[in-house]
Amino acid sequence: MFSKDKLPVIILLFLAGVINYLDRSALSIAAPFIQEDLTLTATQMGIIFSSFSVGYAIFNFLGGVASDKYGAKLTLFVAMIVWSLFSGAIALAVGFVSLIVIRILFGMGEGPLSATINKMVNNWFPANQRASVIGLTNSGTPLGGAISGPIVGFIAIAYSWKISFILIMAIGLIWAIFWWKFVKEKPAKNPNENSAVQIEAQPKEKIPLTFYLKQKTVLFTAFAFFAYNYILFFFLTWFPSYLVEARGVSVKDMSIITVIPWVLGFIGLAAGGFVSDYVLKKFANKGVLFSRKVILVSCLFVSAMCIGFAGLVSTTVSAVTLVALSVFFLYLTGAIYWAIIQDVVDQNNVGSVGGFMHFLANTAGIIGPTLTGFLVDTSGTFTPAFILAGGLAIFASLAVVRFVRPIVKAA
Repeated sequence: MFSKDKLPVIILLFLAGVINYLDRSALSIAAPFIQEDLTLTATQMGIIFSSFSVGYAIFNFLGGVASDKYGAKLTLFVAMIVWSLFSGAIALAVGFVSLIVIRILFGMGEGPLSATINKMVNNWFPANQRASVIGLTNSGTPLGGAISGPIVGFIAIAYSWKISFILIMAIGLIWAIFWWKFVKEKPAKNPNENSAVQIEAQPKEKIPLTFYLKQKTVLFTAFAFFAYNYILFFFLTWFPSYLVEARGVSVKDMSIITVIPWVLGFIGLAAGGFVSDYVLKKFANKGVLFSRKVILVSCLFVSAMCIGFAGLVSTTVSAVTLVALSVFFLYLTGAIYWAIIQDVVDQNNVGSVGGFMHFLANTAGIIGPTLTGFLVDTSGTFTPAFILAGGLAIFASLAVVRFVRPIVKAA
């Protein structure tokens, strides 16, 4: 399906996603140890979780702009080095304030990843393969989340939670060497030359970035992505603590249980883009966005229902099952937000617009974890947080039906 020259791009982008979520989810796995060692409340831990997204969201946009201006290869190379160093620096944290500072800087390093992946895919692959490739490369992220539980959990139990952060720092720095050596910015041949399906926006004249930033399609795709990230960050940051505190699961068992939703998420994210591209080929007469919206609306809605009911069930097995299903359906939509941007934005702006969308979406990572910590402290239960996450995603899925349309450039 993919030519030999494109395999290094796919493999290394996939591994970048693995490392990204291994690094990012490590804090949530180590949170019970860190919270005890540094005497932190649930609200303080929520603020620490959210502080990551302050730097992350800002550099979603700036990283996208940098990928358009300086190239995705250089941008991702620098980003990997920065986030790896500050991932390791977590081992140096001595309290609440130092953790916040390190996590903000760590988030700044991770911020450009998704926009640079989107830009590299746009550079290397034709329009009718992009959702598939985005899903495949991004599927490394839930795999990273899956392996973080056993790696961080068992190292923390056997040695110290600090050792795990130093180890994953080294992994990222090794990846950066391979990326710089084996990947080029663009292929020699235009990837769209032999594509049967073209995107809906390939204008000859240059369109300013500000035009796209005002479009309802971009803004409401970002809103749906916000709801996606709200559920994702709730799972990513608080689910391990929920299992330990609300369900009485041991840290050892929690490290294993958290693998289950991540594995389903890996399958969902890898499959979602292929499903969308398949629907695109079958229903090409209905327009490119039809295939994207079918997957996005239906799967985000089902994910919302599952996460909402997970907060209402009485057994641990039921809660874990519903959360796992929610993550699976959530990740089925993971490639679609980026594919929509690929479909409606010209190549010169795709990195910047994708980064802008990602910036808006990741404000959920600032709001969600802190709000969850506050709700847990005030209500004494995780139930309101589950219901809020589900309700927001239902509203967002309905908004996509109404507002996401092809973008028409005024004459």
